[in-house]
Amino acid sequence: MDQPERRRAIVTGASEGIGAAVVRHLASSGIDVAVSARREGPLRELAESLSDAPGTVLPIVADMSSAAETARFLEVAAVELGPVDILVNNVGHAPSRNFLHTSDQEWETSFHVNFFSAVRCTRACLPAMRSQRWGRVVMIGSGASRYPVAELVDYSAAKAALVSLATSLARKYAADNVLINTVLPGFVSTPMTARAAQEIGEASGIGPAEVVGRTSATIPIRRYAAADEVANVVGFLCSDAASYLAGAVIDVDGGLGGHIL
Repeated sequence: MDQPERRRAIVTGASEGIGAAVVRHLASSGIDVAVSARREGPLRELAESLSDAPGTVLPIVADMSSAAETARFLEVAAVELGPVDILVNNVGHAPSRNFLHTSDQEWETSFHVNFFSAVRCTRACLPAMRSQRWGRVVMIGSGASRYPVAELVDYSAAKAALVSLATSLARKYAADNVLINTVLPGFVSTPMTARAAQEIGEASGIGPAEVVGRTSATIPIRRYAAADEVANVVGFLCSDAASYLAGAVIDVDGGLGGHIL
């Protein structure tokens, strides 16, 4: 990914899966990255694994469902890195739930993690991007936002809201060369999807391997994606090469959607 100067990025929810893959992609491209997650251990391991990368990785422990911790994370990132050029709103949490037994508190928590974290980070980063007339924001949505999943009702709704947010902001700020796009991963081999398969399997009376097998059979490519395959698309959207993409919603789902429009 060719860059005219050293860029600075934020990636939320980066301790594993897609988030960690995006960090590896950006840091390997010479971009300095501030990363957040709730668990310090995996964050430290990620940073140490990239100690020889051209870009520096700054691990910051933060619970992005909390407005106060999000503000602290953004403040530390700004002090350590300076103005951010790239924001990847990746943090997400998708526990399997029964709609009739999902409390208001669980709905609120889901939206704070999956939606309001992106609102807060984007609102904080946009002014500097506009001022320097260069910015990239990538929302990591989910195939569940286009094709909602009954067992992930709150997660599906929050990720659908994220798509709407990105599209609205893209129309507003594209003229400032702040380009905002959304990636909708389908089924990806990550610890989060493994946990979801376990929960769905237990609720359905089948094992997690059977859940994955049945799901893979519905995907034209016949397998789950690797996290790096999603990160490659995100990396492109964060680059100068994506200079005419704004408000795009890109499915990375192995052909599962199959829609024309």
